[in-house]
Amino acid sequence: MIEYNLIKKSPQTEARLGSLKLLHGIIQTPAFMSVATLGTVKAFTPDEVAELGGQIVVANSYHLYLRPGTGIVKKSGGLSKFMGWNRPVLTDSGGFQIYSMTGLGKVTDEGVTFQSHIDGSRHTFTPQKVVEIQRELDSDIWMVLDQPVGYPAEYPEAVRSLERTSIWAEQSIHTAGAESRLFGIVQGATYENLRERSAKELTTLPFRGFAIGGLCLGEPPELTYRITNQVSSILPQDKLRYVMGAGYPEDILEMVGAGIDLFDCVLPTRNGRTGSAFTRIGRINIRNARYKDDLTPLEDECDCPVCKKYSRAFLRHLFMAKEILGPRLLSIHNLHFYYTLMREIRQAIGEGRFAEYKQNRLQELKGETVK
Repeated sequence: MIEYNLIKKSPQTEARLGSLKLLHGIIQTPAFMSVATLGTVKAFTPDEVAELGGQIVVANSYHLYLRPGTGIVKKSGGLSKFMGWNRPVLTDSGGFQIYSMTGLGKVTDEGVTFQSHIDGSRHTFTPQKVVEIQRELDSDIWMVLDQPVGYPAEYPEAVRSLERTSIWAEQSIHTAGAESRLFGIVQGATYENLRERSAKELTTLPFRGFAIGGLCLGEPPELTYRITNQVSSILPQDKLRYVMGAGYPEDILEMVGAGIDLFDCVLPTRNGRTGSAFTRIGRINIRNARYKDDLTPLEDECDCPVCKKYSRAFLRHLFMAKEILGPRLLSIHNLHFYYTLMREIRQAIGEGRFAEYKQNRLQELKGETVK
């Protein structure tokens, strides 16, 4: 069950306010998905993620297939129930993970043969198998097996990736059948003609939504935004649009303005674990000595549980003492920051003032980043 409802469009941009009805609930879009690769958002209980504003998380088929295995997930009643989330989950196909593990995988026209990073065992993912894995996981949104390429990519490599992705997309649709929860993934590297070709080929297939893959891999931001705008303009209005791996606040604001509805990234929790906090005027490195005697909160006007109770000095002390509470508290603040950003974006679109909101927030975020 995937039903997208476009509620309102921004009068001066392509930003869209919508809702997405899924098997395990309805989410309001634009939305940010916290990353729960192994079935958990690192250091959080599912209730904590929900209380901070989380509506949907993204897990990874590759990792869950290897450990704990799809059998136990299916036996437990599906991934949402297995992880105690009981809300929507999107599962990635694992294509990017295999691509990123240099030397562990071999790609052919039939699929991907790879060596497990856990025990060295060999496995093959075909487009059909990836659909069956996600069927057993019973996630709300399934992603097709695709072949991303890095940046920069040579033109012939980008063409080969696009063609395989399109062939695999057709095979995936055939395997999923009438119950399809599949999203297609637009590839084509940073070549605009290839992106156009991929988008047009995929939109002839009955996907329930569309993702833009292969971005945010080191290319300049202006190029990322140009490709996003181009592809978004081709994708159908009545289907959800998702940019995979996009996560800096600036990226989200620009891409919402291009008509993108869904985002995911490890940044809020990964940065939190390393001492980096997101604020309205840039990022703070809490390990910096300047915060040793700073008794103010991370962010003066933030109403998250961390800023209500703890000072920068205390948070710095936790990191310098290597106390596990430090990374956890910064992760809580960062998730709250992201979910608040998305809530404000939805409100601004609903009130017809997203263009002004976007401009003001981008100006705020240009505040000096403390190193």
